[in-house]
Amino acid sequence: MRALIAAMVMMFVAQGAQAADEASDKIAERIKSVDSRLSVESVTPTPMDGLFEVVLGSGEVLYTDSEGGYVLSGELYQLVDGQGLVNLTEQRMQKVRVDALAEIAPQQRVIFPAKGERKGHIQVFTDVDCVYCRRLHSEMAELNELGIQVDYLAFPRGGERSAAAAKMSAIWCAEPGEARRELMNRAKAGENLDPVDCENPVLDQFHLGQQLGVTGTPALILDDGRLLPGYLPAERLKQILNI
Repeated sequence: MRALIAAMVMMFVAQGAQAADEASDKIAERIKSVDSRLSVESVTPTPMDGLFEVVLGSGEVLYTDSEGGYVLSGELYQLVDGQGLVNLTEQRMQKVRVDALAEIAPQQRVIFPAKGERKGHIQVFTDVDCVYCRRLHSEMAELNELGIQVDYLAFPRGGERSAAAAKMSAIWCAEPGEARRELMNRAKAGENLDPVDCENPVLDQFHLGQQLGVTGTPALILDDGRLLPGYLPAERLKQILNI
């Protein structure tokens, strides 16, 4: 009897998984039929019956019914005993950020390495003309002494034609390593940099930041994908990174 019950349970689980896969395929096809430019990375059921999570190639997270007839854009929360409101959308975005940033090679970053053993790591979308970005940068030596490596990614808030974008292009056109760090130090100190024309990832990183939920600078992203908006002092970062 137990073997029969177990077999029935497995059958129902398999049928449920097949139904979910069929719904996911239908949703993806429906979205693409509306606009062929939309790239669907994944479609998965949420804990809420009948609601599916859709992750687009842009990193945006949407929600839809099993037919793909209605779409919601926003954050989905779950009420969990003992935890209160749990932001399921942010949990998903953390993985999206981890995967997206893993694609950015060290040669496309401005890296300030830890002194000695690396005990922590943050990736920072920055604007060289941002006051609070400069405040964070003023603590770079302390951060590095604490064992924290800081990787800078470009986020010129004014966009392609801004003065910050021109300065950051000059930085990213330099050779990775000390040359870029020196130019970053000068720009963060308020110095103007000579314009340099080269192929660089500044605008690509700016658009990526927007897709990952960055709305201002500095925007700090931890290795687990958590996004910490705004300036945080070195001592606070030490606590957050459990150093």
